[in-house]
Amino acid sequence: MTTRLDLIAQQRLQKLERIRRQGIDPYPSGYDRSHTTRQALELLEKQEKKSSKRATVVSLAGRLTAMRKMGKTSFADLRDGDGKLQLCFYKDRLDEKTLELFQDLDIGDIIGVSGKLFRTKTEEPTLDVENFTMLAKSLQPLPEKWHGLVDVETRYRQRYLDLIANAPAREVFQVRSRAIAAIRQFLNQRGFMEVETPVLQPAAGGALANPFTTHHHALDQDFYLRIALELHLKRLIVGGFDKVYELGRIFRNEGVSTQHHPEFTMLETYEAYADYNDVMAMLEEMVSSVSHEVLGATKVQFGEDTVHFKPPWRRITLREAVKEYSGIDFVTHPTADGLREKMRSLKIEVDPQKNWAKLVDELIKSFVRPKLIQPTIIFDYPLSMSPLAKTKPGEERVVERFQAIAGGLEIANAYTELNDPLEQRERFEEQLKDRQAGDEERWSIDEDYLTALEYGMPPTGGLGVGIDRLVMLLTNQPAIREVILFPQLRERK
Repeated sequence: MTTRLDLIAQQRLQKLERIRRQGIDPYPSGYDRSHTTRQALELLEKQEKKSSKRATVVSLAGRLTAMRKMGKTSFADLRDGDGKLQLCFYKDRLDEKTLELFQDLDIGDIIGVSGKLFRTKTEEPTLDVENFTMLAKSLQPLPEKWHGLVDVETRYRQRYLDLIANAPAREVFQVRSRAIAAIRQFLNQRGFMEVETPVLQPAAGGALANPFTTHHHALDQDFYLRIALELHLKRLIVGGFDKVYELGRIFRNEGVSTQHHPEFTMLETYEAYADYNDVMAMLEEMVSSVSHEVLGATKVQFGEDTVHFKPPWRRITLREAVKEYSGIDFVTHPTADGLREKMRSLKIEVDPQKNWAKLVDELIKSFVRPKLIQPTIIFDYPLSMSPLAKTKPGEERVVERFQAIAGGLEIANAYTELNDPLEQRERFEEQLKDRQAGDEERWSIDEDYLTALEYGMPPTGGLGVGIDRLVMLLTNQPAIREVILFPQLRERK
């Protein structure tokens, strides 16, 4: 059965053939435009301030997003990467060939136009089109309500339609780009060097996560898509670079939620001779600075709340936070069975397979994070939850680690790095026992990293920031897929 959309597509193919029969290439190699739409508007304002009667001829290029064909005069909207401008076509000024081409224009076509700028009687900035060129004939119609595409499935699967149709979607990714640029600027000004580390790694290390596995045929060896940037960046600290950072994609073969995605962007920084207190201060300053640089303010609207990034942020130990929001003091329940029993007594559902560290993590996820709207730093974690962090002096079971939470989202994780190679080996071996017992969220021992530590790594403060979640906060988006251009989706059947 032929649908209405099929008929429209057939009509557009017929128009394409007519254009070609005129000897016109509907997909030329390029177009020499003089201005973007934004630059054209700025030019018009300058001309008006000077009261100039001689208007400059400008050349623009973009997609037709609306057409209003009316008698001898027709109007259209042209949109490019900078904005939108109205076009005016006076048909009696077009020669026969150009007029024929005009009749074959459709919404969605990409054209180049030239002419002079003016304002209509309603003060609308407009280009008086003297001539135009077909740059790409659109064979598919834009969505029926292209100016408000709302179907989530279509928006994610065909992001290009989302970007054409929804100005707010374009703004989200423009903010994302500016935020990443601002982060780079902030770190570069502090003397950090940006580096790149391998995506394919022989050992999945640096985090507790289930990796994606692939096989390298030439080497006949299995590799993992990296689950963290950490271990290679710390190798560079050993090598003598005192301040390094990387903005890179991370891959974790785990569940999907409004806050989790199998591939995401992480910022990791490492600074020699710093500890987690130094990193706390830097994180507060960086997030506040980026927000001000990108949005012009250090506060953002997130859902029904206003989140204030200006330092100082609230700081509270993990023990105090869990006790305050769940009523459980996990230190007084040092075994998994004891903590599980306490949680059940408070009618908290408990997975009998989870160990003590995962039970504490469950308390954090269920009771602490959702309550922390204003930026908060939770610090001093149990050793069993942090195999790469340095022990806090005088406290054998506590490490110098913190997480930063805002808007109920964990946006950063950091610690004073463990640089004792012998202790690091012992912790890796403990993790390996859990992996061999069936826990997928544990890694294999990275022998080369341990060898690097044996050459000596200075005291170091490390930081990881989830870029996607930070952008969620900056753009007031409730789901991580809204800030990832091409999110992973289940295959359509």
